[in-house]
Amino acid sequence: MFQGITVVAPAKINVGLHVFPKRSDGYHDIESIFTTVNLCDTIEVELIAEKNTCSVACEGMKLPDENTFTAAYKAFCVLTGCDYGCSVKVTKRIPTGGGLGGGSSDASSFIQSIDSLMSTKLNTADLVSIADKVGSDVFFFTHALFADGGKRFRSFCPYAAIVGGRGEDVVQIREREDFSVLLVFPGVGVSTKEAYGLVDAEIEANGFTAQEYSLEEMFARPVREWRFANHFTAPICAHYPQVKAALDMVRDCGADFCDMSGSGSTVFGVFEDRKKALDARDRIGGFFEAVLA
Repeated sequence: MFQGITVVAPAKINVGLHVFPKRSDGYHDIESIFTTVNLCDTIEVELIAEKNTCSVACEGMKLPDENTFTAAYKAFCVLTGCDYGCSVKVTKRIPTGGGLGGGSSDASSFIQSIDSLMSTKLNTADLVSIADKVGSDVFFFTHALFADGGKRFRSFCPYAAIVGGRGEDVVQIREREDFSVLLVFPGVGVSTKEAYGLVDAEIEANGFTAQEYSLEEMFARPVREWRFANHFTAPICAHYPQVKAALDMVRDCGADFCDMSGSGSTVFGVFEDRKKALDARDRIGGFFEAVLA
């Protein structure tokens, strides 16, 4: 009988997302608050007899042979020298390509699962070095899930951080649990490459504007006083009317703050009054998929 483990992989939203001009290496520096929300994929991992094998099954979705799980597995094996095989079963609840970091969160939860199953006892620096081989958002989830000794990847617990660089600079800040977040899915996909291209065009046309407030100080204020902005929101809304319609609807439902997460297409509303959030979910649910997280 082989060992197995079941863990969660939470989604995140971006509260404000400042995008800097493209670097010489093709990446963009960002500055954003990432905070986890209680919408989670479930990852079941089991060690198997076959060596150097990572098989992945995702109900309702066909993954390519090379994916975030296999990339994470290869980076883990190179770092640790382990050759144990594993099988992975993924139950998806986080929409793909929605700006919620689902694939990156899945990869981070998987890495920490095989670390636990194979007793490799990786530290934060080890986990970050693996994240670097997989994807920029994996840095945040690595820190989020490893906080408090790695207990967070077994059950949801909120985590917030200021994220900079291309995602590798993660500084934990005090999380907020005094509001409700409504996630709305407009039903369109936005590629990250396209989104950055639109932002690059806007920076070239209008110039680059530096951020004028402290993210952490703004995040601590009452939600109705937030002045955060996501540089992706305006160009994505201009090109995808469904995203604009969803955002307008969340605003019209009385959200204390609303914006798009990441490079889209998920939009979200933050409500200090949970009943208003529930009412908004019911109202918007007739037009778009809406989840209270």
